[in-house]
Amino acid sequence: MLAEVRREPGLTRVELARRLRLASGSATEIAARLRDLGWVTEERAPCGGRGRPTTTLTPNPAGPGVVAVDVRFEGWRAGLAGLDGVPFAVRSGPHRRRDPDSVATELDGMVGELVAQAPGPVVAVGVGVAATVVDEHFAETGGGQGWSPLDVRRIGAGPGLPVLVGNDANLAGIAEVRDGAAAGAGTALFLTVEVGIGGALLLDGRAQAGARGAAGELGHLPFGDPAARCACGARGCWTTGVDGRALARMLGEPEPDAPYSYARAVLDRAAAGEPGPAAAVTSASASLARGTAGLVNAHDPEVVVLAGLGPALRAAAPEAFAVAYDDGLMAFRRALAPRVHDDAHGEDGVLRGAAAIALDHAVSAPGLAARAG
Repeated sequence: MLAEVRREPGLTRVELARRLRLASGSATEIAARLRDLGWVTEERAPCGGRGRPTTTLTPNPAGPGVVAVDVRFEGWRAGLAGLDGVPFAVRSGPHRRRDPDSVATELDGMVGELVAQAPGPVVAVGVGVAATVVDEHFAETGGGQGWSPLDVRRIGAGPGLPVLVGNDANLAGIAEVRDGAAAGAGTALFLTVEVGIGGALLLDGRAQAGARGAAGELGHLPFGDPAARCACGARGCWTTGVDGRALARMLGEPEPDAPYSYARAVLDRAAAGEPGPAAAVTSASASLARGTAGLVNAHDPEVVVLAGLGPALRAAAPEAFAVAYDDGLMAFRRALAPRVHDDAHGEDGVLRGAAAIALDHAVSAPGLAARAG
């Protein structure tokens, strides 16, 4: 019942009983239990004709909620979310220091501040990290980020809350499939350009995580220049032709300390008509499109969603992107190629996904039992 209320707030108890194939008495009992636990509020529904009056169920704004955290290369974002999963009270900042201990300590303190600010009890923490997540809690970038390796369970350890962890691309992809640009798609490909390229293949709303949770490192497929050494240690990674470090290399400029911000600045320079940045952005856009086509050939998605710098790269060189995408597709796919959409949730995508996995845990049978106890 909570899952239905999350998807569609304001359903009547009668409609919920019909959808879940529950007897009227059972629906009434479950609704009362959820109300007593603080998850929902019940209001009398407008009278629509004969029969007993019913009620509508909506998320309780003062009910249980979660903290969502987005840990990025350059900084972080964090906020609260109720049963609807929409972030609020969002705050952000740069990492004061980039070593793992400092990042974990700072963000654990931030979680504690948000817990104190929440309108109701906080029952879980969801954390998205711009890194490979191994064994559901250990973040490893393999690319020189100062805060890696990081035991993400430390973020939220202070308040003693359950901590759910996911790769940032996986979580943003989950958010897009649930209520964003890929809503309703059974098979979706999500790609984001941040510091490197992250991605997720989502089947029936679930990101394919692999044996140890480390799947989806799409930026390290050999779609790039074989001569270019990636920070991960391999040569020819797709990332080496697309992100801010790639743009700096094309422009003959030093590798930036903040690649995402640097890429935004190069996009601005290209838009202002500087020839060098314009050529670099066109090359990066085409590289992004070629790799996307290769993944479409491999995975046959219904829809592709671009996030991070992806939409801006495509918008800056739309013809280069379109030609490279079409040229990279197998001939039989071109007539019915999956549409490439910009993401719907923007910078809140990871927070929404982090909130989603935290709420999934909180409203599961073990999560509800823990709260009831």
